[in-house]
Amino acid sequence: MLNRVIQQFGLKVQSMNEVDDSHSSTVYKCALFNGDNTFLKIPFTNLKCQRELEAYEILKGRVSIPEMLDYWPGDEECPGAFLLSGLKGEPLTAKAAPTVAFQVGVLHAEMHTIRPPVDRVLTGIQNEFPNWSNFIERQFYSFAEDVKDVLDEPLYKQAIRKYEEMKQQLPPSDGPSFIHMDFRPANIIVDGEKVSGMIDFESVRFGSTEIDFTKLYRDFLSYDPALYSAYQEGYNSIRPLIELKDVLPFYQFTDAFNSIGWCKRRGIEKNAVFLEENMKRLKSWLR
Repeated sequence: MLNRVIQQFGLKVQSMNEVDDSHSSTVYKCALFNGDNTFLKIPFTNLKCQRELEAYEILKGRVSIPEMLDYWPGDEECPGAFLLSGLKGEPLTAKAAPTVAFQVGVLHAEMHTIRPPVDRVLTGIQNEFPNWSNFIERQFYSFAEDVKDVLDEPLYKQAIRKYEEMKQQLPPSDGPSFIHMDFRPANIIVDGEKVSGMIDFESVRFGSTEIDFTKLYRDFLSYDPALYSAYQEGYNSIRPLIELKDVLPFYQFTDAFNSIGWCKRRGIEKNAVFLEENMKRLKSWLR
């Protein structure tokens, strides 16, 4: 399939390397004979491919993202493929300066200002906002079928009770906004002291912003109060940030629970470290 995609785009590839930490697509960084570096991206499903395509069309010129150089809609064997420019830099890390966290806040808020388009019909990106609580519940109980095979029965039942209790405490939803659903350091590219932009749009929706802070807090903001403060300041410079203390506990809990189910689906042995991390997180919420 990879060779067919290369042929479709007419690329003269000198060397290529698969990109790590891409969970919903196969991504290769390609060095071409003309000296350019590009990225080949093959999403796992047709739906993920359509979401990605619509996201590039919606976000272009509004937030910083890679340029879509070419697109192939695929065939019966391939769901489709993208030829993308690279963003200068490397994925965000917790060692970043507060000035970088401020820019991450600005980028995130700029994305959240984008509303569902009124002049076009989307077939990939769903607007989940009108039934947001149902969307969250569908996700949770879908993963619960997998989590049931991992947790012992008392712990599993305790987790279900905890979910039902916590969801009653949520404030009104904030949106509808364009939400990334996987806004984490691996998908935020930084060049020194400058945020270059964000990548990976296979999971995007229109929905409530409240879900979109969870992974960023888990993997970045929670490491240093200065980063958290700078991020909040950057976000608020574009649009008002919701009271995260009112929503983060619920989404941290459901993220840990759902991630256990994700590990079961994708292979427990292959994702053993991530599984153990989320088992610890879940148990800490249930103490």
